[in-house]
Amino acid sequence: MASNESSIVAARVDGQDARTPWHRMRIWGTAHAVDDFFQGLVPAAIPYFVLERHFSYVEASGLALATTLGSALPQIPIGILADRRRLPWMAPVGMSLAGIGAGLSGLAPQYPLVFALLLLAGFGIAMFHPPSGRDARYESGGSATAMSYFAAGGSVGFFIGPALATPALDGLGIGATALFIPPPILMGFILWRHNNRRAHVHKRTVRHEGIDHPRMFATLTTAEVVRSLISNGINTFVSLYWIRHLGASSLLGGTALTLELAGGVVGTLLGGRIADRFGSVRTVQLGNAALLPALWALLACDDKYGALPLILIVGLVTNIPFAVLVKLGQDYLPSRPGTAAGVTLGLAISAGGLFMPLLGLVAEHHGPQGVFVVLAIVPVIAIALCSTLKEPTTLHTEGGGTATTPS
Repeated sequence: MASNESSIVAARVDGQDARTPWHRMRIWGTAHAVDDFFQGLVPAAIPYFVLERHFSYVEASGLALATTLGSALPQIPIGILADRRRLPWMAPVGMSLAGIGAGLSGLAPQYPLVFALLLLAGFGIAMFHPPSGRDARYESGGSATAMSYFAAGGSVGFFIGPALATPALDGLGIGATALFIPPPILMGFILWRHNNRRAHVHKRTVRHEGIDHPRMFATLTTAEVVRSLISNGINTFVSLYWIRHLGASSLLGGTALTLELAGGVVGTLLGGRIADRFGSVRTVQLGNAALLPALWALLACDDKYGALPLILIVGLVTNIPFAVLVKLGQDYLPSRPGTAAGVTLGLAISAGGLFMPLLGLVAEHHGPQGVFVVLAIVPVIAIALCSTLKEPTTLHTEGGGTATTPS
């Protein structure tokens, strides 16, 4: 097999390459936005659970843990299943479950039921990412820019979540989460029809080929878990940081979260273009290195308004590697694109939420500011891990790895 064949997807659709990256990815990017809307809604709702239901910091961080457990643990088996069977209903059904679980959580009267519904929402998210990441890679044609549109869809969903939820929750209370149930059900139907239309194309053209590099993939996954801890920590505690440390209103706290996630959208799109020009590994290393000054600058600012542009920058640099990590993971594990997507889009990103109870304990003793001090140190670990990564084209030239082609 030629070396360049292992770094691109063998699947090609007649005439597809002539279309723009956005035209190829618009359905998947939109679906990703709707699905991950609910990953943005949960951190936006957590302060209202604290204020209205009087949940403790530990209980509040436990709600982030519930979504994480539901989305992280099933990712690998779902990814393996997605590599063996196409199952066009899986992503649409997962998206619908994510909306139903998160939407009903605000109506639940007791903490255990809230926890269970967010667990269901997390499982729906787990069902969406592996098959959607696999099919998005097929239609991206190996372009980091195209994959950045798909990944940016998730960032847009994170951004729109608090942007829409915060005013609704501020005006109507925590029960307003139920207003957001219909969109994922409708988008799930649209995606299901799209999948059925494309089914004959994938059956005819899709092949999983390439040389696997499991050690590089494992290092990448570990680095992404570290980055996930940072991202989940910021998303969970940024509103409370503004409210409890900077003395802002709940509305301004929601604005800070919205700006952080808006920066994430820009960072995701920017990262794809940087990677196509300078390489995936360099882009990941750049994003990790930029996190340190961005977070420490935020901590140095005690003005609730002056810190708003800084949290925007934090969101931007945090997400520069996002789409690149997804594509890079599939480049390191080309014979298993569904499994790779399940790990990079789901398991590794969600796994950071497993550490939220620990950050909750830090917040109990030192407040949200203590959490951000911890988060400002953690990027050193990601920097060290990513310094060992190599570009996939270099690995293919050097040889090694495991060549597999699943049936």
